[in-house]
Amino acid sequence: MERRSLLRAAVLGGTTAALGGTLWRGAAYAAPAQPGAGPYGALGSPDANGVRLPSGFTSRVIARSGQRVGSTSYTWHNAPDGGACYADGTGWIYVSNSEINPSGGASAVRFSSTGAITGAYRILSGTRQNCAGGKTPWNTWLSCEEVSLGLVYETDPWGTNAAVQRAAMGRFKHEAAAADPVRKVIYLTEDETNGRFYRFVPATWSDLSSGKLQVMVAGSATSGSFTWADIPDPDGSPTATRSQVSGSKSFNGGEGCHYANDTVWFTTKGDNRVWQVNLQNNTYELAYDDSLVGGTAPLTGVDNITGTSSGDLFVAEDGGNMEICVITPDDVVASFLRIDGQSGSEITGPAFSPDGTRLYFSSQRGTTGSSSGGITYEVTGPFRT
Repeated sequence: MERRSLLRAAVLGGTTAALGGTLWRGAAYAAPAQPGAGPYGALGSPDANGVRLPSGFTSRVIARSGQRVGSTSYTWHNAPDGGACYADGTGWIYVSNSEINPSGGASAVRFSSTGAITGAYRILSGTRQNCAGGKTPWNTWLSCEEVSLGLVYETDPWGTNAAVQRAAMGRFKHEAAAADPVRKVIYLTEDETNGRFYRFVPATWSDLSSGKLQVMVAGSATSGSFTWADIPDPDGSPTATRSQVSGSKSFNGGEGCHYANDTVWFTTKGDNRVWQVNLQNNTYELAYDDSLVGGTAPLTGVDNITGTSSGDLFVAEDGGNMEICVITPDDVVASFLRIDGQSGSEITGPAFSPDGTRLYFSSQRGTTGSSSGGITYEVTGPFRT
């Protein structure tokens, strides 16, 4: 679903959530029937897992760091981070990164058609601080190292094939990746205060062993047109990739990245923004900017991002109120869920099951505030499709 580029304000329970490059103050706007609640309604009281959810939704814990997953013999990793889901016959698989350094990597949990846990296993080992990543159209998981001169590893969610280092995708402080099957490229974010927004153009689509790494070139404004320029030395040494192309656009702390319908969205945590890139006409603008309303909007600490077939964007908070917030196609911003009692953590890895009825995510440090306290959740309910 196409998200309107005209900018507007959504009045949510006395809070104005600014969307787009400037604050729109035009004709009367019909607020949601339940102000502050958004399309799913108000959040209820904390459930047995400490999760506040709208009516009709339930949560369960599927894994805890340092503990066996369900009835399997596999011990879940510390600091769970970025994740994605994959169809597996009548069931599905959820993969999750481990953001620890050293020995980060990634793991997976397999589910039956009823949602029962049937297996858990490691899919990547021996890497560093695997933060976010992205799913490819050929059903692999790109696990990204968030360290200086970090690499992208292409992994097998089924755990059958060995993970492969994809050096051609550049060496920098990688965060997230989003595949664009129309243009046959993969977009990449960089978690630096002066990070860049990249795309990788494989020599052959579905083969990431070779190709061109390019960077967005644009002005300093929050909206405008852009072009792509080749990075001369993707290995980032001796000159960092973000410093190699004159005129490349700087972004303050690139985080999550999501592609759908000729548009790619990505978040920047340094300025609490969600950027929207129109790939048909090569323009960019702000889809969300908390600063325009003085930091009082419901979404703060933007991080991982995913979307649904209805066009809703789900953005996880690193900080804020430990919430996942929804941004609707008509630019309403509201809290979807909140975790109580875990202020020393962050929400990571939101991903939907293939049928769109279950949302997976983690609290990276749980109630302990330590990487060994991670908790991975599942929320089930009437998501908009």
